[in-house]
Amino acid sequence: MPTEAVIEADGLWTQIGGNIIHRDLNLRVNRGEIAALVGGSGSGKTVLLRALVGLLPPMRGHVRLFGVELARARQKLRLAMQRRFGMLFQHGALFSALTVFDNIALPLRELRVLDERMIRDLVMLKLSLVELGPEAAHRMPAELSGGMIKRVSLARALALDPELLVLDEPTAGLDPERSRNFVHLIKALSRELGLTVFMVTHDVETLSTLASHVCVLADQHIVADGRFEAVLQSRHPFVIFYSDHGRDRVLTDAT
Repeated sequence: MPTEAVIEADGLWTQIGGNIIHRDLNLRVNRGEIAALVGGSGSGKTVLLRALVGLLPPMRGHVRLFGVELARARQKLRLAMQRRFGMLFQHGALFSALTVFDNIALPLRELRVLDERMIRDLVMLKLSLVELGPEAAHRMPAELSGGMIKRVSLARALALDPELLVLDEPTAGLDPERSRNFVHLIKALSRELGLTVFMVTHDVETLSTLASHVCVLADQHIVADGRFEAVLQSRHPFVIFYSDHGRDRVLTDAT
């Protein structure tokens, strides 16, 4: 039985202003995978992330999310597909004027089908999933540590029970211990909730510990694709540079 693709890009070209960012890029993430995208500073990782989830229309080629080409889908279908993924932004992107509770409740309230009692129960459930107690619900974002901001942002990303979790630099700004704890949390949630995970990261420990599938972005397309150890065998200059500098170094600056 063929493996179902959750994210597919075929012959993708993207453009920002007059600049071509990606040319003839191909990428596939299958259901149940934890896939990581890595690349040099300015290689277009975040632009690609936006294109893959339908936030940036392709200049050429095709992008499919859950088998649906979002650029050609009607608005109702496009919104339905976008509700099937949750996104954690690099710096959390919490609303500073809202409490932790209201940040997590926001996507639930936007559905306009749940009463406040059910929303409260769901928010508390999401907090428990990311290992935060109910006392965190009434805090403001300014009162949270970096690690707590990541966990609250993850709880919000999980609010609508997504099938796909998209992470932009999930461990950026965390000290080594908090980074390891957050990686273990994501891995446990992926297993327990049956999530597919797609992330942009520069953190080598995150790659080796978490990712089952690594895609290397360079020269405007994917130059290596596969398991972490297999990707290290690529003779592309970017991968060689990383290999020569040792696995205890980051692949590139976070961008």
